[in-house]
Amino acid sequence: MRITIWNENIHEVENEKVRAIYPSGIHSVIANFVREGVAGAEVRTATLDQPENGLTDAVLENTDVMTWWGHVGHHLVDEDVVEKVEQRVLAGMGLIVLHSAHLSRIFQRLMGTSCNLRWREGEDRETVWTVNPTHPITQGVPHPIVIPNQEMYGEFFDIPTPDELVFISSYTGGEAFRSGCCFSRGKGRIFYFSPGHESYPVYYQPEIQRVLLNAIEWAYQPQISAIDTSASFESKPGWFQSSD
Repeated sequence: MRITIWNENIHEVENEKVRAIYPSGIHSVIANFVREGVAGAEVRTATLDQPENGLTDAVLENTDVMTWWGHVGHHLVDEDVVEKVEQRVLAGMGLIVLHSAHLSRIFQRLMGTSCNLRWREGEDRETVWTVNPTHPITQGVPHPIVIPNQEMYGEFFDIPTPDELVFISSYTGGEAFRSGCCFSRGKGRIFYFSPGHESYPVYYQPEIQRVLLNAIEWAYQPQISAIDTSASFESKPGWFQSSD
């Protein structure tokens, strides 16, 4: 399996508090546990500041599953890159969308909605509840997952109805949120998972790592891993792309 861990890597460079938690970037932490947790995987990282945002044709053509973390740099991702990533997903590449990447251009394009939500930055206790215990992404995941400190995400979350809802989260303030959602677009599988605010060491938690490892395995489709990059794919009926 060929896995690309994409991260805008802005907070880690500019914010001392975030850099203390993720000195080599969120992408490095995720890449390390993915290398350990996915047998035989070829894992690479890519960041916003690299040529073509780190997602050259060669990288994309050799990616079966991509994880995407973004927050303040959504508008800095090149439109051509967004288009190429979208085509790869439609052709069968898996995409794991993390935390504030709900507002990434690629997720908005694939969802066809604003993907806006309610939020409150503080030190909320987040409890992640499994609502679909037979789903592959939940296997080996404790119920519930408790995250001691986290940014609050709340409804209404402006996304299409998920094909499968896997997790919901509750917070100290009483809010609830659809925090683990599965979608299919074209031949590709997409999983959105909300925990992962940069100011807290969420990606060091073994339970969160297990979710992401399971999600990568779920999103990988070996029977279509040899993706035809020469084809152009249309949006599925009833799904509208948002304008940038």
